[in-house]
Amino acid sequence: MKTSLSDHKSVQQIEIIKVKGHDFFPCTDDVSVEEPLEIRISYSFENRRESKNISVTMRTPGHDAELAIGFLFTEGIISGYHQIVKAEHHEAECSRNRKNIMIVNLAEDCSPQLMKADRNFYTTSSCGVCGKGSIESIRTVSAFQNSRKEKYTVTFDTLYRLSDQLQSFQNNFRTTGGIHASGLFDQEGNLLALREDVGRHNALDKLIGHALATEQLPLDDKILVLSGRASFELIQKAAMAGISFVAAIGAPSSLAIDLAKEFDMTLLGFLRDNRVNIYHKSKCHEIIQK
Repeated sequence: MKTSLSDHKSVQQIEIIKVKGHDFFPCTDDVSVEEPLEIRISYSFENRRESKNISVTMRTPGHDAELAIGFLFTEGIISGYHQIVKAEHHEAECSRNRKNIMIVNLAEDCSPQLMKADRNFYTTSSCGVCGKGSIESIRTVSAFQNSRKEKYTVTFDTLYRLSDQLQSFQNNFRTTGGIHASGLFDQEGNLLALREDVGRHNALDKLIGHALATEQLPLDDKILVLSGRASFELIQKAAMAGISFVAAIGAPSSLAIDLAKEFDMTLLGFLRDNRVNIYHKSKCHEIIQK
């Protein structure tokens, strides 16, 4: 089977055999590209520059800098964008000539929280961060946990539009049918930013990295919409960015619900076809009919 990459490297065209009933016919299918990205940091230690490998994640190429800085922030390794000098691809020797190493250069006075990186991260597109010994090891304390949350009201009509809006702006999903998205909306249901990736954790890290780089944190007055299910780690990452309202098109896990309650975050699931399940509602939010 022949393959070819599109110009933006996030979608790959593959010649396949499609079967419908008893009929077989060749056609071209679009699939999401998945490649590894190694995230490294460069920082000052005892008057010299040190380099440390932090993570290897399987991701869809694109917005790699946002993915890297979003990951460092949501894992508690850095505390803000002011600690970053630049994030750039490293031109490593590679037979496929891919830019799959991202180096984040930290400021001279930045002391990264390297104990967060000692878990020897290996992130896959399907399961998120592996190798963490217990739930407590990923309960990173959010800088915004005790800050005052924005109080606002959202109508069910606004909520019901979010899933369709998210999908309508998913360019890669429309062509591949196999990619996740995280979207940031205002209280009236207007899309503010969207990021896609084969990994749901990567998509959210990209979105938070974008918000961090553009000095939008905390995101306590925004609504986060997830294209799939809501896992513990996605809720943890949302809490790190100060997000207090999360709506998932899929189901939340039991640990995600527990964490939403711990952070007093509104958590919705199965948001589609004019229906939704409310698993926890923050005391700061009202959800009304009109």
